[in-house]
Amino acid sequence: MITEKVKISNPDNLTEADGEILKKAGEIIKNGGVVAFPTETVYGLGGNALDAGASKKIYAAKGRPSDNPLIVHISDFGDIYEIAEAVPEYAKRLAEIFWPGPLTMILKKKAKVPDETTGGLDTVAVRMPDSIIARNLIKYAGGYIAAPSANISGKPSPTEARFVTEDMDGRIDMIIDGGAGEVGIESTIIDLTVSPPEILRPGFITREMIEGALKTETRLPGAEADPGTGPRAPGMKYRHYAPRAPLYVVEAADKDTPGLIARLVQKEHEKGRRAGVLATEGNAGGYIAEKVENLGRADDGRAIARNLFRALREMDDADVDVIYAESLENKGVGTAVMNRLLKAAGNQIIT
Repeated sequence: MITEKVKISNPDNLTEADGEILKKAGEIIKNGGVVAFPTETVYGLGGNALDAGASKKIYAAKGRPSDNPLIVHISDFGDIYEIAEAVPEYAKRLAEIFWPGPLTMILKKKAKVPDETTGGLDTVAVRMPDSIIARNLIKYAGGYIAAPSANISGKPSPTEARFVTEDMDGRIDMIIDGGAGEVGIESTIIDLTVSPPEILRPGFITREMIEGALKTETRLPGAEADPGTGPRAPGMKYRHYAPRAPLYVVEAADKDTPGLIARLVQKEHEKGRRAGVLATEGNAGGYIAEKVENLGRADDGRAIARNLFRALREMDDADVDVIYAESLENKGVGTAVMNRLLKAAGNQIIT
């Protein structure tokens, strides 16, 4: 397959030529094809959410297990009634405050949403992206785009079109370059089919923000999906976001995490191995390693979230043998960042 690559000239204020590109991409999706496109979170791998064959193509392109559900993207809140059996008041309230934006809601699905899109579940994950490009594409494609992140399953999610090309060139019909994602990590996912609502994946929209909007407590999953069952949402069961080299999250008991990482890097050098470090701004300049990625200030979780997946991809490009990442504060957006880091590390922690 030859993958067509196109570029949006003005992602914030679409031109007539940009509109023609998106119309063409929408026709590809209507006809059962797969198109990679930018959102405010990461790039999505989009197909017609109501077409079982299109969902199968998405799974094939990613090499993704077919029991891992896809998120259905819409461009207008009213469209939710066509795919959800019931839309509770909680959903309306969250949409009013956080949509368009990086929040996915899980609801009971209607029969018109194929099992191939939902991983065989009786629920559907829905979100309205805060991206002019994405919402226009959704309209041109017929209103419902199923889209996981546009990467080979298990690899870091792509925040730029160049990373999509690395994974998807020759696998899909088109890649739309619309610049880098503003958020940088995937959406928060909340299950509204249970009481109290359950946050299945942390993200930019934090638990505290959701509880403030709903005026009620939420809960977190007690554990990852049982090995014998499929996950209820993306990111719950399988290893995700992983660079090629083994990744370790490091947290020193004496709080001198930079010192511990420095010693670990020195040991790698004594073995003739190349080391990479994911560091916060105040520490990045002190490391002597083959690749050091500055994620941003330790107190700026949003900046770190925006930089994380790019940094993991850069580690792959640097061909390091091992990566050490500073542990980060586990609150606010930092909760989502640590979730991604620990998934990428396979929960390998050095203390």
